Amino acid sequence: MFEARPIDTSVFAEARSRGLDPLLARIIAGRITREASLDSILNPQLQNIAPPSVLKDIENATYRLRLAISDGECIGVLTDYDADGLTSHTVITHALYRFGVSDKHISHWIGHRLEDGYGISKTLVDRLLASEDIPDVVISADCGSADELQIARLKNAGIDVIVTDHHRISDDGPPQSAYAVVNPNRADCLYPDKAISGCLVSWLVMSQLRQELIDCEVLNDLIPKLGDLLDYVALGTVADCVSLGKSETNRAVVKAGLSLIARQERPCWRVAISHLTSSPREINAELLAFQLAPRLNARGRIGHSLRGYEYLSASSVAEATNAFMDLDADNRKRRKIEKAMVDQAKPLARRQRLHGGLVLCVVLEHGHSGVQGIVASRIVEIEGVPAIIFTLGNVPGTLTGSMRSIPNVDAKALLDKVNNNLSRALIRYGGHTGACGMTLFQDSLAEFSRELQVVYRQAYPKVGPKARFLVDGELLTEQLNTGWIEYMESLGPFGRGFDRPLFMGVFQVVFVRIFGKDLKHLSLSLRSEGQEVQAVWFSALESSESVLVQPGDWMKCIYDLSINTYRGQEVSLTIRHGELEQKGNMHV
Repeated sequence: MFEARPIDTSVFAEARSRGLDPLLARIIAGRITREASLDSILNPQLQNIAPPSVLKDIENATYRLRLAISDGECIGVLTDYDADGLTSHTVITHALYRFGVSDKHISHWIGHRLEDGYGISKTLVDRLLASEDIPDVVISADCGSADELQIARLKNAGIDVIVTDHHRISDDGPPQSAYAVVNPNRADCLYPDKAISGCLVSWLVMSQLRQELIDCEVLNDLIPKLGDLLDYVALGTVADCVSLGKSETNRAVVKAGLSLIARQERPCWRVAISHLTSSPREINAELLAFQLAPRLNARGRIGHSLRGYEYLSASSVAEATNAFMDLDADNRKRRKIEKAMVDQAKPLARRQRLHGGLVLCVVLEHGHSGVQGIVASRIVEIEGVPAIIFTLGNVPGTLTGSMRSIPNVDAKALLDKVNNNLSRALIRYGGHTGACGMTLFQDSLAEFSRELQVVYRQAYPKVGPKARFLVDGELLTEQLNTGWIEYMESLGPFGRGFDRPLFMGVFQVVFVRIFGKDLKHLSLSLRSEGQEVQAVWFSALESSESVLVQPGDWMKCIYDLSINTYRGQEVSLTIRHGELEQKGNMHV
């Protein structure tokens, strides 16, 4: 269930030598290794981001875009349907507007998850080629690296395709029919940070394009740089779960972007802050990742993602509010679908795990393909091993699946090895270290699953199940105050690869109240050595085995800390796991 988070002792020693509190030093040492720079955690800087010119093929990409702008050609912006794709779409479009490209010279192409599938798909290309205003050049974002067949169709139709992406390149190399492929994960790309998001790749390309337009005197040098678009990049970065531990680039971008969002200069941020927080101070990477991004993703999971782009680019609060409410309604539907699928998947996953499954392959024949990835993540959290959730594909006899992995296990590399060994099983697949999508023949599932277990054993013989909770330690009572929490928050942004600290402690229950529409959540007052703190425990009563704690009981908690600004400023515990330590027998 939980274990103490292991630390790198050399990082701990360095952090202590710089005067950091022992617990904060332990928090850092549990998230980075000696190969990482401590300065990149404590003070990430935008100026340390490698220049876009280092990206392979960026000269070809910006040259073609410069020609399109100079000659008044139509530019098609084609992106994925998730939050990384939508923010990429917004960055590219806003940059083109800034460079003088008019609406009539931009066409928008965002795939439909259920009708088109991922990337530059056949059905999406069919629609593009059948449209009245066929673009002269297409720039993709967050997709395209594995779509040679459809890119070739576009090329044969006289359309130049510029791919910008961050997903892993197949062994066959970048798509040969593309005019340019800008992707830091190309084997021949020297860009030092391979962990950046698709949105940041788009931003780097647009930043380089701006400079070339100035150098060629298409634009004057008074055109503002694109730093103000880093708010979108921050959202795309945390939404796509790229590393905030190993990448100073991602940390710097997210930190800068959060500062821009807190200013509320765009209607979309004003609306998000008013609906999701009680104060701009509560804006952080986790709120973007777990509150705003799911709303953007929800429309893409059960409908068309264009509404998400309309929300991000809204020009008024009224327009942004209307779009946000639509996304919020979609998110409620998505959560209902997700709960039903998780409830169905849990016993199937448990059975496979009890039979020695190392990578769980769960088929939900009546499941919704748009929610596969979220359900896979929930199963990983519960079982501690990689998981794939499959649902029936649009083509009879096929399955589509989403895979989520655990730390130190490369999902894309596993699928590469399986595909090399079983050339017929996988029809299509792609992704990166932590997450992949795939399509396979239904009658190949058993063979695919067996081979996946074999490949996993060979590649990761010493990697065991991930503990559900990695605990950073116990807090002293005097650390349960807003000043210490602000000190801890200075280590942020927190997210994938640099997750929010978790602590363990034993508290006495002073007050408990059930709340929520389904009466599954608890609001508590807890006491530790005479000090009282407020706590919330979501889904505490979800399981039939849950025990409702009573005033006077002692409970062991795994929790994280925050400052609740709803009623001024007070310490708030969010309980992630709790168990009864001792029934109370004393007055509270």
